[in-house]
Amino acid sequence: MRTVVVTDPPRADVGDAETLGTFGAATVHEALGRVGYLGPEFRPAWPGARMGGTAVTVLCWPGDNLMIHVAIEQCRPGDVLVVATNSPSTDGLFGELFATALAHRGVRGVVLGCGVRDVAELREMGFPAWSRVVSAQGSVKATAGAVNVPVVLGGQVVHPGDVVVGDDDGVTVVPRADVPRALTASRARLDKEAVNRAAFQRGELGLDRYGLRDRLPEFGIEYVKYEEYVEGTP
Repeated sequence: MRTVVVTDPPRADVGDAETLGTFGAATVHEALGRVGYLGPEFRPAWPGARMGGTAVTVLCWPGDNLMIHVAIEQCRPGDVLVVATNSPSTDGLFGELFATALAHRGVRGVVLGCGVRDVAELREMGFPAWSRVVSAQGSVKATAGAVNVPVVLGGQVVHPGDVVVGDDDGVTVVPRADVPRALTASRARLDKEAVNRAAFQRGELGLDRYGLRDRLPEFGIEYVKYEEYVEGTP
C-alpha cells in the first residue's frame, strides 16, 4: 500500500450531493439501477440521521486511526469522511472528538468500515455516522495509510469526490460522473412514486396498477375457496 495523501481531488458539486441526500439512499440506489448500496451491514449510529456529501476517503490499518487525523485537514464543507481498513476491523476508530473537528469544518457525516463509539454524544451533536458496528474498543496512532485514494466498502469502490448518501435505510455511493443521471432518475422515480401513492390512497391495488394480476398464473398462483382448500389438504 502506498502511504500517500492526495490533495484537492475533483469533487462532485456540493449542491447536487445535498439534493441527492434529500432523495435518500433507497431512492438513489433504485434510480441508478440498484447499484451503489453498501449493504445492510452499514447502519446509522442514531435514528433519523441523513446526509448527502462528497467523499474524502481514508485507508487505515485495523485498530489504528492515525490517518483519520491526517484526513481531517483535507476536508471541506460538504464533504463526507469515508473510512476503510486494509483488513477487517471492528475497533471503534471514530468518536465524539473526531466528529467535533469535522463539524467545525462543515463535514456532513462519516461512513466507517470499522466501529464507531460515543454514540450518545454523536446523537446529541446531530452528527451523522454510519458504521459496521458500535464498539468501545480503543485504537492506536502508529501506522501510515492513505487519504483520497480509492477504497472498498460493502463491495463498492468509493473514489474521492464521489457522492455519499446516507439515511435510516443505509448508505448509497454515486460515482462522480453518474451524479447528473442520478439526479434526473431520482426525480423521475419520486414523481412516479407520488402518482402511485395517490392511487393507493384511492384504494387501487398494486396487483392491478403494476399489471401483476394477469401474470399470477405464470407464477403458478391459483385462487381456491377455503372449503375446497380444506377438503383437499391431506
